[in-house]
Amino acid sequence: MRKFLAFLAGMMMGIVTGGTLAVLFAPESGSELQRQINHGIEQLIAEGKNAAEARRVELESQLESFKQGRPIVLQEEAA
Repeated sequence: MRKFLAFLAGMMMGIVTGGTLAVLFAPESGSELQRQINHGIEQLIAEGKNAAEARRVELESQLESFKQGRPIVLQEEAA
């Protein structure tokens, strides 16, 4: 347990140090970097919403098939 806590503490220190150095040595100014980060986060949120909506439609279709007694076809995702 003690080794795990030491590893976890070291990992957290590495994350903080790496993040700090990345911000300090970034080629863009602070406001430009913030704009880029916000844009990336907005894109991720939009992609997540789109994926959730597509999955919701798929599940609703499967539910209707199940209610009507038709076999449900599960689609495997391509790796």
